[in-house]
Amino acid sequence: MHFLVEAPYNKKMLYIGVDLGTSAVKLLLMDEKGKIQKIVSREYPLFFPHPGWSEQNPEDWFLGSVEGMKELTAQCDKSRIAGISFGGQMHGLVALDCADRVIRPAILWNDGRTGAETEYLNEVIGKEKLSQCTANIAFAGFTAPKLLWMKKHEPDNFAKIRKIMLPKDFLAYRLSGTFCTDMSDASGMLLMDVKNRCWSEEMLAVCSITKEQLPKLYESYEPVGTLKPEIAKELGFPLNVKVIAGAGDNAAAAVGTGTVGEGRCNISLGTSGTIFISSREFGVDENNALHSFAHADGNYHLMGCMLSAASCNKWWSEEILKTKDYGGEQAKITRLGENNVFYLPYLMGERSPHNHPEARAMFIGMSMNTTREDMTQAVLEGVAFGLRDSLEVAKKLGIQIERTKICGGGAKSLLWRKMIANIMNLKVDVIESEEGPALGGAMLAAVGCGEYPDVETIAKKLVKVVDTIEPEEELAAKYEEKYQRFQKIYPAVKELF
Repeated sequence: MHFLVEAPYNKKMLYIGVDLGTSAVKLLLMDEKGKIQKIVSREYPLFFPHPGWSEQNPEDWFLGSVEGMKELTAQCDKSRIAGISFGGQMHGLVALDCADRVIRPAILWNDGRTGAETEYLNEVIGKEKLSQCTANIAFAGFTAPKLLWMKKHEPDNFAKIRKIMLPKDFLAYRLSGTFCTDMSDASGMLLMDVKNRCWSEEMLAVCSITKEQLPKLYESYEPVGTLKPEIAKELGFPLNVKVIAGAGDNAAAAVGTGTVGEGRCNISLGTSGTIFISSREFGVDENNALHSFAHADGNYHLMGCMLSAASCNKWWSEEILKTKDYGGEQAKITRLGENNVFYLPYLMGERSPHNHPEARAMFIGMSMNTTREDMTQAVLEGVAFGLRDSLEVAKKLGIQIERTKICGGGAKSLLWRKMIANIMNLKVDVIESEEGPALGGAMLAAVGCGEYPDVETIAKKLVKVVDTIEPEEELAAKYEEKYQRFQKIYPAVKELF
């Protein structure tokens, strides 16, 4: 039996952050002082019905999230739960019909079927027009090309669409009944006027959709509603638990690392790699090499996204060297800045700054003296060099960065952190609690419930730096020379792809 309870006054409140990932949903319970009480996760399947396609069943996200919340809160005083918010995989297309039924499996961010539609947008509609309308150009993973693909290849399904939403917004809709999205996640649809934080009428016309088919836009920290009574009853939560809009996974992770406000930077070494720069002012580079998106703090951010980062090291170690002893392989690397082997980290093509889906990885510079350690070192350095490419674009906009936070699985490597510091010539700050979008989601929930006045305040209070890696003048100079050589490789070989 479930009882509905109203949240009491003067109690220390709890906040749930939901990280809706590609392989699993991760749920985090945080108290009002930022202490993490518990973390759970639920995996769900990923489907590849054709080569290059990537789909999921949105119902799996919802069921996994609800079951995860039950486990997450099983031992806590549920009357203390005040709010729920999200960080979610971006760009995915979720389409509902007039009866709120999912029309087809969600087409995910890493789905590659929209090559023709992306080319149409960039070449026929034109990159200049896209940039004027949305501050970005088309990438295969974005939502707008998916809509064009659906219109062409599944016209009957396209005609049924009444609601278009992103993955995390499906959760918010099922939990609260509010048809909503947030500015940061919507920025990656190629349907939003990022500068003016509204839907782009021109892009809706290009994609043959109406504003009524799109959700209401909220800032990431704004409440969109409360739990549906039947959901609150099933979970045993108070009726007045607030559902907060949440953010795209990178923006939510940036909140969790304190990368908010003016001129803050975060580097993520996850499956993919990102360099994320927060700004109070809107900005876009002339070649649209970086994504220009709204941020979860109510401002803006620039982001360079590499499709393969820690996944390069995983591929090299597990598929080629046949080992999972990452630490053992890296322990033998001692001659930093002296490697003559270079690696292009484009296993799955590349987004920033090249926007080249057909680009591929390669080693160059091997000799009879090349060792296993040299090759491993080249993989780690190649990812860092690739991230530096995006940093250089930001510098051309006049953005000056002196230090960066670092997160993601690859950031656990002391050696990789040292490479990043010296190749980027930045101070690298390691934070105490690196829980990515789930922590950012919980922090947004706390702001949305009034626990903190704004996102910058909660970030300053809760995010603690525990270590800093400083670049070394001599090593940074060596890596500067190596980077200048690395920069010349892609232009020389891109015609081969």
